[in-house]
Amino acid sequence: MHEISLPDSRATQALGRALAAVLRPGDVVLLEGDLGAGKTTLARALLRALCADGEMEVPSPSYTLVQVYEAPAAPVSHFDLWRLDGPDALHELGWDEACEGIVLVEWPDRLGDLAPPDALRVSLVPDAAGGRVARLAGNAARLAPLMNPDTGDAP
Repeated sequence: MHEISLPDSRATQALGRALAAVLRPGDVVLLEGDLGAGKTTLARALLRALCADGEMEVPSPSYTLVQVYEAPAAPVSHFDLWRLDGPDALHELGWDEACEGIVLVEWPDRLGDLAPPDALRVSLVPDAAGGRVARLAGNAARLAPLMNPDTGDAP
C-alpha cells in the first residue's frame, strides 16, 4: 500500500490526473472514503484528464447511479453506488459492459462479490493536519508511476 498526502483539493486533483495517466481499458478504480472525503473531487479530475477536457462538466452520478464518458482510450463509466442496496442491480446498470472500458466506483463496498480482485483501490482518509491521505492499493507496478521517488508523494 502507498500513502500520499493530500493537503488540499489541488493535491487531490493532481492525484486524479496522475491516476488517469496510468489507467487502461479493463481497469477498475474503487474510491473509498466517508462523505466529504474528496472522492468526487478526485473523480472529476480523473475524468477530465481521461477525456482530455479540463473544463468538462462532470455531474455526480449520485442520482443516475452511473455516468458514461467517451474518452480517447476507452469508454469510462463512473458509478456512485451510495443509493444502491447491493450488487444485484449492477447488471441492469450495464456493469458487465462497463468493465470492458475503464470503471470508476464511489462507494465500492456495495459491489459485494463483483469487486474485481485486481482493482486499484484509493481510500481517502482525514489526516491530523486537516487534509487527507490517499491510501493506494493494487498492482504495485501500475501504482509505481504515481509515486515521487524522493518523497513518496504524488507528482
